[in-house]
Amino acid sequence: MASIASSAALWLPIFLSAVTVFLLSSLIHMFSPWHKNDYKAIPDQDRVMDALRPFGTPAGDYLVPRPASRADMTSAEYKGKVAKGPNLIVTVLPNGPRGMSNALIGWFIYSLIVSWLAGLSAMAAVGPGAEDHRVFHFAMFTAFIGYSVALWQMSIWYHRQWSTTIKASVDGLIYAIVTAYIFVAFWPK
Repeated sequence: MASIASSAALWLPIFLSAVTVFLLSSLIHMFSPWHKNDYKAIPDQDRVMDALRPFGTPAGDYLVPRPASRADMTSAEYKGKVAKGPNLIVTVLPNGPRGMSNALIGWFIYSLIVSWLAGLSAMAAVGPGAEDHRVFHFAMFTAFIGYSVALWQMSIWYHRQWSTTIKASVDGLIYAIVTAYIFVAFWPK
C-alpha cells in the first residue's frame, strides 16, 4: 500500500503532465487543421440568426422539439413535429465576444484533475518503485478514460458526429500517452 509521503511525491509529474497536455492541446487546436471541420456552418446562417434573435433565448442547452412530458412523446402532435423537423440539440452561447480565459483555466484545472487521478490510480495499483511499464499502463489507461471515454456518450445519446468524437479521442490518447511517459520519468523509486 502506498504511503502518504509517496503519494505526495506525485505532485511534480501531476503538474508537469497537466502543463504538457495544456500546451500540446493548444498546439493541436491552433496550428493543426485536425479539428477544422468539427462544426459545420448552418445553411444561410445570417437569416437563421436574424430569425432567432427576437426570441432572446438565454444561454443554455435546448432540445427542439421538446416534449412537455413522457406521455407527450407518444402524441400525434409531437410525432408530427419530429417528422416535419428540424430536430435540434442546440447549445446557445452568451452574446458578445467569446473570451477564452475561462475555458483555458477550466481546461488546465481539468488536466490537473486527470493527471492527479492517473497518478493516484497508478500509485494505488503499483506503488513506489514499480516497473516502468506498469506505471505507464495504469497512468495511461486512467488518463485516457479521463480525456476520451466520457466523450463517447455525446455521440451515442446526442448524435454528435462520430468523426468529431473519434478525433477528440485520438487527442485524448495522445494526452494519455504523454501523461504516462511523464509519470514514468518522475515516478518515486
